[in-house]
Amino acid sequence: MEYVEERPYRFRVAPRGDMRVPGVVFASWALLRDAEKSLEQVAHVATLPGIVGASYAMPDIHWGYGFPIGGVAATDIAGGGVVSPGGVGFDISCGVRLLAADCDRRALEPVLGPLMDGLGAATPRGAGPGGVWEPGARGLERILLGGSRYAVEEGHGEERDLLRCEDGGAVAGADPVQVGARARERGIGQVGSLGSGNHFLEVQQVSEVYDEDVAGAFGLAPGQVCVMIHCGSRGLGHQICTDHVRAMDRAMAAYGIRVPDRQLACAPVDSPEGRAYLGAMAAAANYGRANRQLLAQAARRVFHREAGARLSLVYDVSHNLAKIETHPVDGRPRRLCVHRKGATRAFPPGHPELPAELRPVGQPVLIPGTMGTASYVLTGVPGGDAFHSTCHGAGRVMSRHQAARAVGGRDLRARLEGEGIAVRPVSWRGLAEETPEAYKDVDAVVEASEGAGLCRKVARLVPLGVVKG
Repeated sequence: MEYVEERPYRFRVAPRGDMRVPGVVFASWALLRDAEKSLEQVAHVATLPGIVGASYAMPDIHWGYGFPIGGVAATDIAGGGVVSPGGVGFDISCGVRLLAADCDRRALEPVLGPLMDGLGAATPRGAGPGGVWEPGARGLERILLGGSRYAVEEGHGEERDLLRCEDGGAVAGADPVQVGARARERGIGQVGSLGSGNHFLEVQQVSEVYDEDVAGAFGLAPGQVCVMIHCGSRGLGHQICTDHVRAMDRAMAAYGIRVPDRQLACAPVDSPEGRAYLGAMAAAANYGRANRQLLAQAARRVFHREAGARLSLVYDVSHNLAKIETHPVDGRPRRLCVHRKGATRAFPPGHPELPAELRPVGQPVLIPGTMGTASYVLTGVPGGDAFHSTCHGAGRVMSRHQAARAVGGRDLRARLEGEGIAVRPVSWRGLAEETPEAYKDVDAVVEASEGAGLCRKVARLVPLGVVKG
């Protein structure tokens, strides 16, 4: 795939064949070398009906289902723009929640072992069922409609949590009618659980602050202990994606749509299939929000019991969603369907969708590390490209099979514990699959994101202990 460097950290793939717009990749030369295979997917996304601007890719780009992970694409709804489940992914509303403790590392060190044991016991994880909450069929319906709002109403949190959560804790437009029986069956027993793979609950320390004013507005200070939770909508979201990809694959011919990869199955946003998917996707997003809300409450109880500490929510943001947003295109506002898959919304200071207390400084952007490496808190910036989007993590460079062959889980745990990081895995193989070497350098990814003008660094966090899915 041919590309040219337009300016530092920005590369352009010129339109060719059926591409309707160019591809734009935000990366360094070093990061781009790990992503060249994924550039074909960037070109494929550029063929979608109604796409505007460009087919964008973040510095953590890697191969995905249809869309690359780290892909951003917006389609013009009035111009026949489509929605594609592949542009969201199977783990709908996978995202990150960050909580700040009212203590520092020195206060926590004497109880870190019991604290990690408690968090491990209180955090359901693994591929199967098991969760903090068993809501029943009626409760599940309320979760699909109300997300974190319903969880807080039922006593699983505090009102301030909703002010510090994207969309106030619940995505509008959820339509549980579009969530099939199999998706409900898979989701009803997993509310409040990490799942497996790269999902985690991590105890961290603020190791560096780059902007004291913004960090203070977020509730962060040097040396402070934090908890980061990374998970999504579990089996319910996966099944919704599967069901609606099949429905759109069957419907495309009726709309005269042809795509270069069947994994890009799509339908016009305003079609019955498009509206059905968006309604089901919003319901799954609400499930994901409630899932992180329940896990945060479980962590709060353990912190209070073992350390006498309180956890306050910094922010909760998803990185696998399609949102209906208004952005300028060719000098005039257009109503767009913005797909962000492995990419985080990064609204700038003054944006009307931000809560009043964050509007002066911009939206918190949460970038998880790779178990043993740093995580970052960023903020949105004025004039941010790619419809105010940025990276979501480090991005894989090794498959899980390759990672498991490269290192043993017991050896990896010994290494991490030797570095002062307490590890509570659910399985040795699962731990090995997530070895830090399986991912790009998160410092380099964040540097490229900031260098491209997508966001700005606020704080760097380092791990003290990790509970792995």
